[in-house]
Amino acid sequence: MGLAILYSRARVGVVAPLVTVETHISNGLPALNIVGLPEAAVRESKDRVRSAIINSHFEFPTQRVTINLAPADLPKEGGRYDLAIAISILAASGQLGDINLRAFEFIGELALSGDIRGVSGLLPSAIASHQSRRQLILPSGNQREAALVDSDALHASHLTQVTAHLLKQANLPMCESSNDVLEGALHKDMQDVKGQYQARRALEVAAAGGHNLLFVGPAGTGKTMLASRLPSIMPKMTEQEALAVASVQSVAGRKMGFDWHWSERPFRSPHHSCSAAALVGGGSIPKPGEASLAHCGVLFLDELPEFDRKVLEVLREPLESGEVHLSRARGQVSYPARFQLVAAMNASNEAYSGGMEYYQSSASQKYLKKLSAPFLDRIDLHVEVPPLPSKVLVDEKEVGESSESIRARVELAVARQRERQGFLNSQLGGRQLESICALSYEDKQFMQQALESLKLSARAYHRVLKVALTLADLNARPVCREHLMESLSYRKMEKILSQSDS
Repeated sequence: MGLAILYSRARVGVVAPLVTVETHISNGLPALNIVGLPEAAVRESKDRVRSAIINSHFEFPTQRVTINLAPADLPKEGGRYDLAIAISILAASGQLGDINLRAFEFIGELALSGDIRGVSGLLPSAIASHQSRRQLILPSGNQREAALVDSDALHASHLTQVTAHLLKQANLPMCESSNDVLEGALHKDMQDVKGQYQARRALEVAAAGGHNLLFVGPAGTGKTMLASRLPSIMPKMTEQEALAVASVQSVAGRKMGFDWHWSERPFRSPHHSCSAAALVGGGSIPKPGEASLAHCGVLFLDELPEFDRKVLEVLREPLESGEVHLSRARGQVSYPARFQLVAAMNASNEAYSGGMEYYQSSASQKYLKKLSAPFLDRIDLHVEVPPLPSKVLVDEKEVGESSESIRARVELAVARQRERQGFLNSQLGGRQLESICALSYEDKQFMQQALESLKLSARAYHRVLKVALTLADLNARPVCREHLMESLSYRKMEKILSQSDS
């Protein structure tokens, strides 16, 4: 008779709660029972574990084996518990001698031959294990993910390697990072953009304050080109942000291979035919959607009115809270979704006719009715992207400012914000925002007239102040009338867009 207790980790969103694996072997007819709310894949582990133990030249107990995965009210899914179950059976049956397993955590799926296969969503477990000061033993196929965490995690490719390490007959290798994981990728450069000075300025302001941005203009004016270059001028991610991004990518099942770069901000561009579940996440076992995959990066929605209106409305809560909460019958899951929204749209589905009449035509108003005012209200900057003059387009000497020099200004502005309030201006609350801005009496009167003239909502007013504060941070000055006027200029398209809302 024996009892063995060791640890593993579950996966609930980007959180990895601790799971205690308790195995008891007692007299009775040969049987293996797993309790603790296991899903089908966990219940099937009894057959995988039995064959893996036998093929690794150990003895499988011919007694009654009871395995409890605690806590009992936490659903367990996947094959990630196979390795922990196998080690606990070997320990409870006395085949590993008198060893202390409380200092380890085990994660890995077993093949019938005893090979250890990789699992999805391992990075949150590696982070949690490191914070609990236990040594994680994981599949060799997941070592690149675990290497992102500064820990002493070990990796193995076969069950016998793990048992040899526990018996101190051999040592398992530590997880090592590789250059393709740690080196940053080269983004597209802003030098490629000709003209469009207001749009370039808006991109710089958006990057400096974490603001949402909408480009409006006819086809072929460079809206997509501009949006794709926003990550190149955004400040480099902190280690905490990079781990958060990598955790979401890991849970989504993305392999940390040659297409993964540690310091690269995500850029997601879903097609306009995508569903609400694809955008914010869903499924019987909720998976992260495009909004969460763009965490700490850019979510680009091209041809905005072509998206289904109900699909766009699901983004309203993540734009405010920075999180996505998914409720299913099996429980609730939260994913981070602090992204910058960049949208691009034509003002009409007809050919560009030029001038403001293009935006006020009946065809344009009908086209723009697909967008709701509350959704547009959550976008800080509305920028018109007009057609380029042919002279600018063919001029080979027309070279814009490089992303590197723009990023230098952006990082200085971001540093001022983090020193002042600890986060970007786009995340400021109303009371804190008004306290930092501290407008003069004359500027308050000016803003009151502007609000009445443009018919801006309270949310839009605060977004104007946030953009003005970012402009002031870029100039290293307090907020003044100049910043307020420029900030209001980024809302001039809103009046045209709001006229179409029914």
